Amino acid sequence: MWMKLAMVGVGKMGRSILEGVLRSGFLSAGEIGVLDFPERTQQIAEQYAVNALNPEDLRRAERVLIGVQPKDFPALAPRIVHPNTGYISIMAGVSTTVLSRRLGTRRVVRAMPNVAATIGRSSTALTAPPEAEEAGDLEFARKLFATVGDIYDLPERLFNAFTGMSASAPAYIAVVAEALADGGVKQGIPRAQALKLAADVLVSTGELLRRKHPAVVKEEVASPGGTTIYGLAALEARSLRAALIEAVEAATIRGFALGEDE
Repeated sequence: MWMKLAMVGVGKMGRSILEGVLRSGFLSAGEIGVLDFPERTQQIAEQYAVNALNPEDLRRAERVLIGVQPKDFPALAPRIVHPNTGYISIMAGVSTTVLSRRLGTRRVVRAMPNVAATIGRSSTALTAPPEAEEAGDLEFARKLFATVGDIYDLPERLFNAFTGMSASAPAYIAVVAEALADGGVKQGIPRAQALKLAADVLVSTGELLRRKHPAVVKEEVASPGGTTIYGLAALEARSLRAALIEAVEAATIRGFALGEDE
């Protein structure tokens, strides 16, 4: 059977993409194959009614989604190279130049979704060389990742910055939420309630930020001499802004390091 998509390395992100694709109807289960460790391959194939693959089966796939760890890619690449195949990578830091050299084709798309793909709310960056666009690989990737959220076409020079900011941001914001909840607990709010309040306020603030500049939201809440401006002053004293900026920078630098290839 000829497959529209073979997924190599089906971890948490791969499962999220698989679920989004099947839920949306973009592809049917019969048009998808999966390849991972043997036990996991069989388990995923049975759970989602997709095709369980062996490495040699990849020659029957129009496109291959690569979801392995970057450190495992050099050894994997020779085993998945086939003519007339397009490749889509969700490996952090691995450039289209490295993908093309390892896979022997310019039909490569680099993608970077985030963990919100698990709830269909990912922000996914995409970039590809002209050959992948001409072959329809980039458009296929747009449709693929649209099943799990929003799509952003970015020049590749900004990809590691996108990773450091957007792809890593759910972890940063989770720390903020946890700290807010801890603050509430310190002041006597029960932990379960504090955690719910922190999650609710982050969701609602996110919706506000889709409509207003962050400075406007801040000014609307921080009245002169009120409680919020005192809280903001405490955050500034602890350099919250600088800490977040440095987190994005550190993660961006790490993205370049992950993409180093001999």
